[in-house]
This record gives sequence, structure tokens and C-alpha cells, in this order.
Amino acid sequence: MDKNTWNSIIGFTLIFIIIFVWAKLNSPNDSEIAQQAAKQDSLEQVNQAKEIIAESPAPAELPETIPSDLDSTLLAARQDQFGPFTAASVGQEELIVLENADMNVTFTSRGGRVKEVTLKNYKKIIHHEGSSEDSTAALQLLEDPRNRFDYLLNINGRQILSGDLLFASRVNDREVMFTVQGDNGSYLQQRYTLPETGFALAYSVSQSGLQANGEGLTLEWKNYLQKLEKNSDYEKMFSTVYFKESNGSTDYCSCRASDEKALDQPLKWVSHSNQFFNSTLIAGQAFTAGDLRTVVQNEDTPDLKLAYSRLSFPKIGDGEAFPMTFYIGPNDYTALSAFHEDVEDIIPFGWSLFGTVNRYVIRPIFSFLSGLFSSKGLVILLLTLLVKLVLYPLTYKMLLSQAKMGALKPKLAHLKEKFKDDAQQVQIETMKIYREFGVNPLGGCLPMVLQMPIWIALYRFFPASIEFRQESFLWADDLSSYDAFIQLGTHIPMYGDHISLFTLIWVITTIIYTYYSTREMDMSVNPAMKYVQYFMPLMFLFWFNNYASGLTAYMCISNILNISQTLITKNYIIDHDKIREKLEENAKKPKKKSGFQQRLETALKEQQQARSGNKTKK
Repeated sequence: MDKNTWNSIIGFTLIFIIIFVWAKLNSPNDSEIAQQAAKQDSLEQVNQAKEIIAESPAPAELPETIPSDLDSTLLAARQDQFGPFTAASVGQEELIVLENADMNVTFTSRGGRVKEVTLKNYKKIIHHEGSSEDSTAALQLLEDPRNRFDYLLNINGRQILSGDLLFASRVNDREVMFTVQGDNGSYLQQRYTLPETGFALAYSVSQSGLQANGEGLTLEWKNYLQKLEKNSDYEKMFSTVYFKESNGSTDYCSCRASDEKALDQPLKWVSHSNQFFNSTLIAGQAFTAGDLRTVVQNEDTPDLKLAYSRLSFPKIGDGEAFPMTFYIGPNDYTALSAFHEDVEDIIPFGWSLFGTVNRYVIRPIFSFLSGLFSSKGLVILLLTLLVKLVLYPLTYKMLLSQAKMGALKPKLAHLKEKFKDDAQQVQIETMKIYREFGVNPLGGCLPMVLQMPIWIALYRFFPASIEFRQESFLWADDLSSYDAFIQLGTHIPMYGDHISLFTLIWVITTIIYTYYSTREMDMSVNPAMKYVQYFMPLMFLFWFNNYASGLTAYMCISNILNISQTLITKNYIIDHDKIREKLEENAKKPKKKSGFQQRLETALKEQQQARSGNKTKK
């Protein structure tokens, strides 16, 4: 290999290394995580400093008056902290469960909030490092005891958190209403209504005498997003706080590091979302402002991130309800798009062209095929076949260009022999032959470039689509995560603790396909490509080993179909004799240099003259 070849290989290697370094640099380091955690801890300590932690025995029902056995010192402290809501600051927590076909919702009288939600048709995956067996458990959302859902009640200079108060409850079929009332006549009321099916609770809040200084209520919502999937690295990358301003488009806090957004524009909704599930609060009338944050958690904790939203409500009249929808469930495109508020944008299909391809091309095709076949593996097979059929005209052009290059190979070999000591002259004469016979040396590349948007779109589609979650195909038990065919028992940096068989097969078939499809092509113009085309798949072996097996299965099937298409097209569809005849006819026609070819030949000649001049000086 000459110097230019080695330089090209080194260049591609450096590009690959830069990609990994960039990904690492954009991930939060331990120092950043510690700083964010310390910041969050200080916020919690400010709130906790206002609390006097003392629980005394209390009757089961919320007392109308303060218990008589309450210590006078403690009573004075509680009265100072809770004012007219002192009676509601003591008592016993009551749990209420409402159920429909899809979920169980547990409410707590402490704060009158949702304590946890169990999704009936989904399971949490617990990955055991180095083990081939993953376990499952009931999938719960909002269940972390550190979660908060507090209205900030400002009374006589005090700021009381609704989560510190015990609400009286009233249950009616699928509805529960929580009310907390102060001895001055002020009150806060929350009403939840569970649908017969689905995950969207009708939710409203009303108040009297709690809006200080003419301002509306403020809600402080803290939600620890726990690890639910086998691959927590990708799960963390897709976990963040999404939001939509009333007159804007969907936006989000950074997915790769701790982040915060201070918004002074009206907000239509806020969503605390991880890879496949979300908790979203949609306002009937927009929130007036919001302070949104994400804090990345340490790797050794069961949490991915802390999602935080501080939402300002518009002022409402006493007794007037502020209606909302509280969605707590899967990132299902159909369910989320039914709100007609762009909530489906929280599904990370990608942005710009690639997101558009996924939302309006790939997803509808996938949904149609899924309606016909229950096996998601079969759907991937059919989707791959369909994509190959649609793109076959481009594939045919690429193979036809390769066949033309193959027909010229003897002439190019003669040039190499004739100018074997002058690589620059070989390139100049090669371009002349291409022009003489009417062959575009880039004709085989353009079809591949045109296919890239679909390939990149699918790269985002598989790990974002909940339909593939925990769906099995062949040896893969979860098409939304990697297929661990062999467990290595130890973690290899940049590779993982397992071998993905789909990825391994893809690499092998890519090398085979590359060899077969390019063996007749002349690489003298760019000799480095002869080695790079084999080197790149080996680098992607590390890239895709931890990626969604739905994608790597698609890539394997695609390669097998590529090989089949190539064999059939080259051996039975393309007439190589006619190609040679056509090339000879082209050689007899008068030629006009294209601007690109003219500039390329001029550049090559100038390089050759410069090299000759340098040799003369020596």
C-alpha cells in the first residue's frame, strides 16, 4: 500500500475514534453528576428544613380538630408551619386504588396525589450483569417514595406544600376527589377520573382563598425516572423532560446531560419521559410559565434521571376548576396523537428529514403489516423486503454501473501495466477511458447515498418503537434491545459483556457482499477504498453490538436480500454482452468533457507537473 492509502485508512480510523470521543465528552462525568446531585439535594433540604418530622398515633379518619394528645411544643411548631391547615398536617395516610382494563392507579390521601401506577400489560426488565438470564417484575410508574407532586399554598407569608397535608377523600365508581380545608375557609380540591380503558386520567384542581398577590397556583413536580429496560445506557439517552409552548413546537431538555429550561411563555403540556413510558400533564388552558430540569443520576443507583417541573397556573376564580389530562402510560404513537397536541413528538423518532420518514412512511407501513401478522420478526422481514423492492431501481443502477466498470477492467489493467511507475498518470488515463466509454465512476455510489435517509431513519425507529419492546425473534428475546447470544462474563470497554449474533452475522455478510459486488471494480483512482470498505464493517461491530436487535436483524435480512438481488441481477437480468457493445458504441461518439471531469483532469495534471518539477530540482 502507498502513502496515500495509509493516510486514508488512518483518516477513517481517526473519524471513528472522534465519534466515540465526542459521545463520551457529551455524556456527563462524575463531577458534573455530583454537582447536579448536590444542587438537587440542597433544594430538597430547603423544603425539608420546613418540616418537623414527628408522627404521633392518629385515628384512621382525617381529624376535624388537632389531636388533644399532641405535645404543646410540637403543636406550636405545627401551627407556625401550617397555619390554618394544622389539623390536616397529622393523621394516617389512606390509600385508594382505582382499576381499569389497562392499569391500577394507587392514590394517597397525603397530598391527594397519584402514588403509583401499575401497567397490567407491561413488565419491567431487570438485567443482571454477566448473566444470560434477565428477570422481570411488575412495571410501575411514579412509584419512587422520593417523588413529589406539591401545590405551593401561600397563606399569610407561609408557603405550605400540599404534599405535607392529609386530604379527605370521596370515591365514586371510577372517580376519586381529595379535599383539604383550612380553618379559615380556604381549601384545595383535586378530582381524578379513570377511563374504562386507556391511560389518560381526567384531572382537575380547584381552590378558594389560596391565590396570593393575585397570582395563580404553582405546582412542583419531582419524578425519579427508574431503569426499566435491559440497556440502561440507551434508556438514559432517551429519558428527559419534553414540553410544548402554546405557540411553539415540541422541545426538550438535553438527553445526554443534566439541563434546565426557564420558560416564561405559556406551556400546553409537560412530559416526564423515558425510552418507552411517560407521565404527561396536559393543560386545558395553558400553564403561564415553567421551570424544567433534568438531573442525571449516578450509574450505581436504580434511577436514570430526576425530572423536575415547576408549573405556574393562570389565576382562577374561587371554586373554579382548572381542567387537565394526566397521561401515565406507554409511548404509544396512536394513543398520544389522539390528544391532537403533538404529544407523540416525545417518541424519539428523530428530527428533520429522518423523523418525517419514520412518522409518515416507516411507521404507517409497520402498523399495516403488524395488523396482518402478530410476529414482529416476520413484520421486520416483510418490511425489509418491501424496502428492497421499492429501492430496487436504485440498486439496479448501481449494479449496472458496476458491470460497466467490470467491462472496462481489462483496459484499466493495461493502463496500470503501461504506467506502473506513475500512479498520477494512471489516474489521468483512467478518467480519459471513463469519458471515452461514457461511464460515470460515481454511478455506483449515488444510489447508496440516496438510500441513506431510510437507513438512518430505521436506526432511530427500532429503539424508539414500543411495539418491539420484549418481542422475541429467533434467539433475540427483546427486539428493542441487543440480542445477547453469548454472555462473556466480563465487560469489554466500547463492546459490552455479550456477543450480538445479529451484529456478527451482519458484519460477515457485509464483507462477503462487499467482496462480491466490488471484485470487478477498479480501485486505482482511490486505492484506499479497497481496504476501507472492509475496515468499516469491523468498526461497526463495536457500534452495533449494544444496539436494538430489531435494527441488526433488519440489517442481516437486508444483507441476505442484497446478496440475492446481486446474484440474480448480475447473472440473469444484466446482459454483459450488450453492455460491452454499448460501451464500444459510446467510444465512437464525439465526446464533450463535463465541467467536473475537466477540473478533475486539470487538477491531476497540475499535481503530476508539480511532482515532475520537484524531481527535476533534486
